[in-house]
Amino acid sequence: MTNNKLNIGKIDEGFVLDHIKAGRAMTIYHDLQLDKLNCCVAIIKNASSNAMGKKDIIKVECDIDTLNTDILGFIDRNITVNVIKDGEIVEKRSLSLPEEITDILKCMNPRCITSIEQGLKHVFFLSDKEKGIYRCKYCEERYGKHHFR
Repeated sequence: MTNNKLNIGKIDEGFVLDHIKAGRAMTIYHDLQLDKLNCCVAIIKNASSNAMGKKDIIKVECDIDTLNTDILGFIDRNITVNVIKDGEIVEKRSLSLPEEITDILKCMNPRCITSIEQGLKHVFFLSDKEKGIYRCKYCEERYGKHHFR
């Protein structure tokens, strides 16, 4: 009988993104720009999960301060962030929708000041927490899923 479990070693310092929906790890890897970090990153796809059936996990041997939790909270609030020090989990962080996000979304309104002023940051505020709706700070254009970087 074969054991279908893959054992990925633990990390000494860094963070683990757990409870990622199966198949979403690579998208999150790119959205968080983890490819630009000069550290070790392990992506585990389709790991067994009692709660989710299957899940993805990302392990990063980098300081937790390199992680943009605003982007992560915006992408999926159900992801758990485990902070690792000396090989042990020292903190579990839950995510929430950020009240304001900067340069994560792009305003697509051609009349918005961000279309004219190229150096202006794209700032969106959370206008409806229940529905997860964001609006542009300058023109109040509603965010649509196709506007994400």
